[in-house]
Amino acid sequence: MTHTLPELPYAPTALEPHISAKTFEFHYGKHHKAYVDNLNKLIAGTDLESKTLEEVVAASAKDASKAGIFNNAAQVWNHTFYWNSMKPNGGGEPTGKLMDKIKEDFGDFGKFKEEFKNAGVTQFGSGWAWLVLEGGKLKVTKTPNADMPLVHGQIPLLTMDVWEHAYYIDYQNRRPDYAQTFIDKLINWDFVSKNFELAMK
Repeated sequence: MTHTLPELPYAPTALEPHISAKTFEFHYGKHHKAYVDNLNKLIAGTDLESKTLEEVVAASAKDASKAGIFNNAAQVWNHTFYWNSMKPNGGGEPTGKLMDKIKEDFGDFGKFKEEFKNAGVTQFGSGWAWLVLEGGKLKVTKTPNADMPLVHGQIPLLTMDVWEHAYYIDYQNRRPDYAQTFIDKLINWDFVSKNFELAMK
């Protein structure tokens, strides 16, 4: 199966002024596309060629001989998940069962926001901040480079990309400002809630 670059769930201008069309031009149009193209080249003619993206990730994780395949496959998955983690006029607060669970596991919504921002800001170098479900509990985690919750027995609900190419055009070196804007203005809580409900079934 040939992996393809999925369409964005909104126009490249839809998240302005928080994330510019110029950032999407590079981040989606060049970086995400390059991961897709590289993955297809790396698996061509191998037994992974007919696998789904998730199957490729699982088969290549923790196998040093397949590090290149894992890095590209995981980055394709992570980026698609990231685009869906945002929406125009996002941010605010979740409702219903997800909000109840956030209060139960973090104490209150403010504590979650603080932990999530801190995970993104303190991830050294490139990586991701995540809200995951693990053992029936919500937790905030962070992963370096292409690493992701799926290979650690965790269910991802939300992610924030903190590779420099995610924010540098718009925020330069101000990663904390990008993280705060992501939380306050961009999170797609409908997507997060849907992931949570599926995970709890």
